[in-house]
Amino acid sequence: MQFETDTAVDKAMDLFWRQGYAGTTPQELASELGIGKGSLYNTFESKHALFMRALRRYSERRLEYLTDLFSAPGPIRPRLKGAMTVLAGVGEHQRGCVMVNAAAELGTADDDVNRIADHLFTRIEAVFRQAIAQGQESGEFSMDRDAEAAASQLLASVVGLSVLVKAGGPLERFGAVVDSIVDGL
Repeated sequence: MQFETDTAVDKAMDLFWRQGYAGTTPQELASELGIGKGSLYNTFESKHALFMRALRRYSERRLEYLTDLFSAPGPIRPRLKGAMTVLAGVGEHQRGCVMVNAAAELGTADDDVNRIADHLFTRIEAVFRQAIAQGQESGEFSMDRDAEAAASQLLASVVGLSVLVKAGGPLERFGAVVDSIVDGL
């Protein structure tokens, strides 16, 4: 059976996101992708290799989203709030961030996951830093805050919110947290 590997990686990412790495069996992956286990291994080599491809795909998409969001004209504050909301999964679903989930599940045991997560988190922090500096230049944010430290705070807040979203709770609370953090800039 022929299948599109990009679509298969997307489906696998969704399954890993819902169930975690350890909670997803190769048989479940094969079923989700509509292929046999042999085809799964022939195409992706291993469950772990497919997981790494899924994490890289997730990273690419998140970074594309941020690039598009912050290259658009207009005030920074609402875009920064939107970015934090989307990255943490607030209102989108109750699964948090797939990268935060992967780092929490496998970070101490899997250097590959650590590398991919660190790359994404470093890039997100850089985007936040640039957005904060732009907001400071436009007068939206106070010049009293160090943009680098504020970007680190935003990243830590997104990671923490992602965990809270996954644990459940009222969406209003999460929105209020995002508003408070960004308005504090």
